[in-house]
Amino acid sequence: MSDYKHGEMDIEEQEKTYAGFLTGAKWLTGISIAILVFLAVFNS
Repeated sequence: MSDYKHGEMDIEEQEKTYAGFLTGAKWLTGISIAILVFLAVFNS
């Protein structure tokens, strides 16, 4: 068996990655909505 103990792993890098993913997802959502609004307004 391993010497793994629950809760002792450093997860700082995973937290940074997840925060970056959420930020990117928010930007992508906002840009997508802006493009859709633009297309709806100008009837492209």
